[in-house]
Amino acid sequence: MEVKNPMMENRILYVRLPCNPIFPIGVVYLSDHVHKQFPQIEQRIFDLGTVPPLDYTFALDRCVDEFQPTLLVFSWRDIQIYAPVGGRGGNPLQNAFEFYYAKNPLVKLRGALGGLRIFIAYYVELWRNLGLIKRGLKRAQKYNSDARAVVGGGAVSVFYEQLGKSLPQETIISVGEGETLLEKLLSNRDFRDERCYIVGESQPRQRLIHEQPTPLEKTACDYDYIENIWPEFNYYLQDRDFYIGVQTKRGCPHNCCYCVYTVVEGKQVRINPAEEVVAEMRQLYKRGIRNFWFTDAQFIPARKFIDDAVELLQKIVDSGMTDIHWAAYIRADNLTPQLCELMVKTGMNYFEIGITSGSQELVRKMRMGYNLRTVLQNCRDLKAAGFQDLVSVNYSFNVIDERPETIRQTIAYHRELERIFGADKVEPAIFFIGLQPHTHLEEYAFKEGILKPGYNPMSLMPWTAKKLLWNPEPLGSFFGEVCLQAWQQNPNDFGREVMKILEEKLGCADLEAALSAPIITKDKQLASVL
Repeated sequence: MEVKNPMMENRILYVRLPCNPIFPIGVVYLSDHVHKQFPQIEQRIFDLGTVPPLDYTFALDRCVDEFQPTLLVFSWRDIQIYAPVGGRGGNPLQNAFEFYYAKNPLVKLRGALGGLRIFIAYYVELWRNLGLIKRGLKRAQKYNSDARAVVGGGAVSVFYEQLGKSLPQETIISVGEGETLLEKLLSNRDFRDERCYIVGESQPRQRLIHEQPTPLEKTACDYDYIENIWPEFNYYLQDRDFYIGVQTKRGCPHNCCYCVYTVVEGKQVRINPAEEVVAEMRQLYKRGIRNFWFTDAQFIPARKFIDDAVELLQKIVDSGMTDIHWAAYIRADNLTPQLCELMVKTGMNYFEIGITSGSQELVRKMRMGYNLRTVLQNCRDLKAAGFQDLVSVNYSFNVIDERPETIRQTIAYHRELERIFGADKVEPAIFFIGLQPHTHLEEYAFKEGILKPGYNPMSLMPWTAKKLLWNPEPLGSFFGEVCLQAWQQNPNDFGREVMKILEEKLGCADLEAALSAPIITKDKQLASVL
């Protein structure tokens, strides 16, 4: 191959590493921002999520050969695999529970074999993605010896310390959002004050992920430009049921003990101007999109942002997009009757509530900062406003200080949600928390001796995985048996079956008990630990 002049103009290739077919809003927003700051720079988006697995290396080689980038920006979305859904050739949660808790040797063996398949797939995927990064960079350097790589995305933001040991020298590892980092890099300014570090040159700063992101004024994404630099763009427009991501804000002000969003995005909530959000939606609307997912950590993160949500929804009403639907994660404690009416009027047809527990006592201990009584009242307001669609309620059992009484309280709370929306409209999503680095729960695990500093959070070895899939004794085996029974009895409606079995075994508390959280000395001690 002919090596071209190393002083050639910057050419940026964004490579979205393989993952589930989720709209790659990160690289879309990055490339849009760079174009607005440096309109002369040539860019291309290459999405391996649209490429068959057997063609990954060939397709990457071909793209690099055609475009000859001077800078490769890799987006790596997923690494951790604990979830109650299928993936990587099986259901990770089910396999783990069969292996750890099944009494039938054949079921335990099935879990072990399923876990082995996931174990192999996990490491193959890890090595494959690292290999794609190295391959893409090496091939680009054949055309330009100064070509370099930036690696970021959700997976990198969480596991940036571990991944740095496996990436090529001089790779820039980006934590969180990367717009201002790229802006400084392309302007030949010092970018080391951004949330990043360079492999082989420096070690990541202590608590790097906890540093606040650089504020950024977000404008509507220019989809005419994006369509021009992204040949696979129409892949996501073919299925009219597909939800396209639109971001209305960044940041989450809360301290939920297990959640890493608040450190990745920062605690400062930065609102995107409502008129810019609507202008972005209208561009997609003209391309036939009718389903939107607001990709914020929380659509209404706190009561102080209610007016911003009202403004946005009213502008959607005024825009004339009357046949759209949208969905989001929502803190239902921040709804008002006005908001509920606007949500229904603008076409919200699905939302998720991550309440984690139906016990106010445990909600407090997990630092989640909301009132379950308020959530119920706001759900009643939403129903009164005419909401008739699906609600997904996320429950993470066996969190800190779970016991039979708090389980009964969660059941009582869930039954009340069913009375409000209808049992067929409330879908319980049963999670067991995957412990992640940089969270309060990790600090609690260190304090309690469950984990030791220096452990590898990316390890899938059974002795590590059992600790990271948070389901400690004395209730761990009990929940394991309940979940195994639910998978056996009704695998297609796992969440509802779990709630049914729990109620059969433990009963249902009085709703008022679920909504009350007496403060006792033990709470104060635990709060000081977390």
